[in-house]
Amino acid sequence: MNWFESLILGLVQGLTEFLPISSSAHLRLTAAFAGWHDPGAAFTAITQIGTEAAVLIYFRKDIARIVSAWFRSLTDRAMRSDHDAQMGWLVIVGSIPIGVLGVTLKDHIEGPFRDLRLIATTLIVMGLVLGFADRLAARVEEGGRHRAARERKSLRELNVKDGLIFGMCQAMALIPGVSRSGATISGGLLMNYTREAAARYSFLLAIPAVLASGLFELKDATEGGHVSWGPTIFATIVAFAVGYVVIAWFMKFITTRSFMPFVVYRVLLGLLIFALVGLGVLSPHAGESAG
Repeated sequence: MNWFESLILGLVQGLTEFLPISSSAHLRLTAAFAGWHDPGAAFTAITQIGTEAAVLIYFRKDIARIVSAWFRSLTDRAMRSDHDAQMGWLVIVGSIPIGVLGVTLKDHIEGPFRDLRLIATTLIVMGLVLGFADRLAARVEEGGRHRAARERKSLRELNVKDGLIFGMCQAMALIPGVSRSGATISGGLLMNYTREAAARYSFLLAIPAVLASGLFELKDATEGGHVSWGPTIFATIVAFAVGYVVIAWFMKFITTRSFMPFVVYRVLLGLLIFALVGLGVLSPHAGESAG
């Protein structure tokens, strides 16, 4: 990987990590369309550390409050009913599914899951799921002639069962094309959470999973010596800077706008990939051989 490739891939990672369109799919597709080698799961995981650093800074007050309350709840029984302390436990509980499946499916994540036909399928299917969840949420909020508008849930109503469901949705993002934020936000909307609550918990839930994955890949890459460290670190820094701007914009966007533009984009991109692969313009394994 050269410096130009790392710049472009860092920009792509930063632009797509927090949007419900799948950053891992876009890194894979960018390389395939440009005729570059697939950057691979290790590159994706390491550059995600940069975007998660953006989450840590953007939500620093929330995170500091949650971590402080959680530690205090370990020794102070009264603190265990505190919302922030409970959020700490719920983030841990919600991280269990992706932790278990991430280790179990590691070989698939780095191999078969990167097939462009599978990515196209997940882009379309999860796009339709997001569209359905978004439309259902809008109908509940607006009410109608024969039904009253229903108030949606906030994070104060999050419980262990819902946390695990959020976690299982996040685990689906191990397949490129699903999208971590897209899957968890869809799950949240279907469970009647507000867009803002679903997105906020999605971003908080991603922190332990992404950092653990990044550090795990970092360890393997260091021992294996198969990563171009200069370009990879540069891409991670670019992803951090761009990601911070995107997350700030996205949190404002979802308070007043629907997810339909992302739904349309996902479906059209998936159809384009199928068309290019079907016509022989693009190999479903483009760039994999030297990833």
